[in-house]
Amino acid sequence: MDILNEEFANSKDYVPQRRDWLSAFWAGFKGPEQLSRIRNTGVNPEILKNVGQSITTLPPTFTPHKAIKRIYDQRKQMIETGEGVDWATAEALAFATLLVEGNHVRLSGQDVERGTFSHRHSVVHDQKTGQKYCPLDHMLMNQGEEMFTVSNSSLSEFGVLGFELGYSMENPNSLVCWEAQFGDFANGAQVIFDQFLSSGESKWLRQTGLVVLLPHGYDGQGPEHSSARLERFLQMSDDNPFVIPEMDSTLRKQIQESNWQVVNVTTPANYFHVLRRQIHRDFRKPLVVMSPKNLLRHHLCKSNLSEFDDVQGHPGFDKQGTRFKRLIKDQNDHSSREEGIRRLILCSGKVYYELDEERKRVKGEDVAICRVEQLCPFPYDLFQRELNRYPNAEIVWCQEEPMNMGGYTYVSPRMGTAMSKLGRGKFEDVKYVGRPPSAATATGFGSLHVQEQKELIQKALQSAPINTPL
Repeated sequence: MDILNEEFANSKDYVPQRRDWLSAFWAGFKGPEQLSRIRNTGVNPEILKNVGQSITTLPPTFTPHKAIKRIYDQRKQMIETGEGVDWATAEALAFATLLVEGNHVRLSGQDVERGTFSHRHSVVHDQKTGQKYCPLDHMLMNQGEEMFTVSNSSLSEFGVLGFELGYSMENPNSLVCWEAQFGDFANGAQVIFDQFLSSGESKWLRQTGLVVLLPHGYDGQGPEHSSARLERFLQMSDDNPFVIPEMDSTLRKQIQESNWQVVNVTTPANYFHVLRRQIHRDFRKPLVVMSPKNLLRHHLCKSNLSEFDDVQGHPGFDKQGTRFKRLIKDQNDHSSREEGIRRLILCSGKVYYELDEERKRVKGEDVAICRVEQLCPFPYDLFQRELNRYPNAEIVWCQEEPMNMGGYTYVSPRMGTAMSKLGRGKFEDVKYVGRPPSAATATGFGSLHVQEQKELIQKALQSAPINTPL
């Protein structure tokens, strides 16, 4: 992957200096207790800072494009200040920390080296010599080029995803990821999803930890570039919507009994943790990620570096620890019981930021907004926690997608089951806000998209009760 020339390799102030920290860390290793900390999805702050420096540093003789240099400088500032970590940097930190723990990381797909939306830049090109350089190839002293692989693939979703599935099954201790150029393009690999990924463990008792990244979100780009068909993956999930599973503290049983995991993550830190969670388990499950597009550069979609580490007592740490959060509670300072909240909105994905912006505009202090980050398996325990927190709230599910798509048909019966257990109603009491049923995933007219989006956001925050179903 990396074509590192002799001049780079012999630079005294470059690679060896950056690697010294890892040798020092392992020299001070104090046994199993420290190793257990390393194996959490939260990472030692010293490791985070040092791998962060490594992934944001280019060789002194390398001449990057000026735009690339600006991006890398911005990322370096994120690491130094510990603030404003964006999506691409969080992903690179997840890959880098897994690499220094000795895990192979592999990413393939159409235009993954740069990233479809020019956000990743995992491989950069010297503007004078044309040579390639990949910072993630230099996390370890004498790191073999096979430790990290990022490869642009051909336009054959069926063939490439099938290969990556087989690769992940033969290499269960590797983080193997496939990214579609747009989530819509995954339909070219539908046979792989239907016949193998969703049902392979049930049919052949073969586990896989394959990660599928599907860019998803309604930005006005039309019916072919808006939806990763979230509803298809949820419809193929095998959990019973009318039975709340055993919710032990590790959540191990619920996930083991599901055929896969489907997430729609809204923060860089949560993305970091869900990737690391794939490897820091002693079993494997496929992970389908509705990855973002406009959130890649959204000014509010940032995380502090403290949300990535394993230190207790900081803002990123809660009762679950610094780890993947299946449901993110309302970000206002609410107590464990808020009787004055009139509406509880649950949503998933980028629509949260639009809802929060509208709530601030209309001064809707009596509305709470929670993000369901992990749709499947459904976080019954956390949803019930929020039901208890807001005993008088009207329950609303809000989504961008049409009613017959997105998460509504999956989450609503599960929300109803959780509500009925607490005497808060049932399936019919879940109010719906979103687009009406449609054959096409989205409109092809930009102006109509803006109008539809504005209407559903305003309806979710309206002062009058929401009529069911539309």
